[in-house]
Amino acid sequence: MLGTMFSQLKQNGLPSWAYKAALLVAAAIWGMGTVVIKSTVDEFPPSWLVGVRFTGAGIILGLVSLRKLRDRLAADGAGHLRDGAVLGVLLFLSYWANSSGLTDTTASNSSFLTTLYVVIIPFLSWFVIRKKPTRFNIVAALTCTTGVACVAYTGAGAFSLRFGDLVTLLSALFLSLHVLYTAKFAPGRSMTVLTVIQFVTAGILGLIVGAVTEPTPHFAALGADTWISLVYITVFASCVALGLQNMAVARVDPAQASLFLATESVFGVTFSILLLGEVLTLSSFAGFALIFAGIVISEYLPLRAEKKAAERDEGLTAPASQDYTLQAKAAAEAAALELDEADTALR
Repeated sequence: MLGTMFSQLKQNGLPSWAYKAALLVAAAIWGMGTVVIKSTVDEFPPSWLVGVRFTGAGIILGLVSLRKLRDRLAADGAGHLRDGAVLGVLLFLSYWANSSGLTDTTASNSSFLTTLYVVIIPFLSWFVIRKKPTRFNIVAALTCTTGVACVAYTGAGAFSLRFGDLVTLLSALFLSLHVLYTAKFAPGRSMTVLTVIQFVTAGILGLIVGAVTEPTPHFAALGADTWISLVYITVFASCVALGLQNMAVARVDPAQASLFLATESVFGVTFSILLLGEVLTLSSFAGFALIFAGIVISEYLPLRAEKKAAERDEGLTAPASQDYTLQAKAAAEAAALELDEADTALR
């Protein structure tokens, strides 16, 4: 039913504002996801949370794409399993670090510090795929570094990042590696199949690490709020939001799409204040503003410059390039980077 709805929405040709609204809804769902995890992680240990989330999401996506999964694995099972397993390890590490960090930091800090992956990616890509950072990337990195310093400012000239903040920054690093290796493995692979494999891999790793290092949750004793939270991050934050994004990015300019998706961190802070009662200091607010500015510089401005160059030099209306940040969401949160394959799988 869900896949049919997304397919029909894409085929009916809705107004452009509707697709932009879909991106905002997806960003809001992901922003809310940070708040949900923050309110759950004290009762449900981080590794177990990652394990249940991605095992559940992998099963759901595997069922709705069962025919494609069977056909692609029959054609190239070894390649898909190998690459999907590598991505699954990186996915587990990024979300384990994020969930663990939330035990010792605020949801507001987590929302913005995690999004630093969009600034880290261009510099890691220099080593992984030999693509040099642009002037926009360098300015964005300096802006975000200043923002992190503001977040760390404790007053009286002192700076301090909590352990949870540092672990969250580690999450952004792992997520950046996940994005880059997704781009490296994508050619010749079905992203639908890779995503199912990496979700199941990340889920199994979470369950194993949880069983070895953390107390086993008392599932029968969990309250309704915890079960609702688990359903939210498994179904909505890992499946529904990605479906909305996949529907929209085919119809929205990449630069605009990146900007809409960057509002995830803003939604995260807003929900943290409204639902968790978090209070922002002046330095934190300034830090978040600088980090968001860095994200915009890193995501939006290069795509705009590329579009203008393409229009000027070749008479094109839009560049044919792919955006690493859109790939990041597609790889990190759910079903598929290739829109046609996502449609086929969700039908």
